[in-house]
Amino acid sequence: MGIFSIFIIAIGLSMDSFAVCIGKGMCRQHFHVWRAFKIALVFGLFQALMPFVGYVLSIGFSEWIRQFDHWLAFIILAVLGIKMIYECLRPEKKDDCTDCSCKGTEAIDWKNVMTLAFATSIDAAATGLIFASYPGTILQAAVMIGVICFLFSFGGMFLGFRLGKKMNFCLEAVGGVILIGIGLKILLEHLLQ
Repeated sequence: MGIFSIFIIAIGLSMDSFAVCIGKGMCRQHFHVWRAFKIALVFGLFQALMPFVGYVLSIGFSEWIRQFDHWLAFIILAVLGIKMIYECLRPEKKDDCTDCSCKGTEAIDWKNVMTLAFATSIDAAATGLIFASYPGTILQAAVMIGVICFLFSFGGMFLGFRLGKKMNFCLEAVGGVILIGIGLKILLEHLLQ
């Protein structure tokens, strides 16, 4: 797997965190750089570590997986992409931040941040299964995924703060389309060889 494919996967995986962080930024009355940095760091670390979890779980059966790794990659990325698009498009009550308790302080609800970081990084663990078929790429992929997620999370909080409720489109759907596209690319590369 090339660096460009890893980069695109990292962007797709970061969209969940980006969207969540936009929501976190929307409720803020003041943008605190250090607070946003710490939250983005947690999201980035979770996204960087979870591919290792999937990778370690798949090491024992990597030879067996190589026979159909391209199908596995396609199915995993397509399912994650469809899930992201579905979650974006399903109707639900939007939080209007009337009860947001964190509007003016730098205090961080670490339990909430850790829960959100874990939830948005589960798809990164599933993606770790893909890297078992590409020896030597997991460290590079994990670092790239973590750094890009950190940047997207920090940028999401800043955008959420700056644009507030003016942002009405769903960025998770964009991430879902990207993941499906990368899965299709991997599948076609193997089938057309």
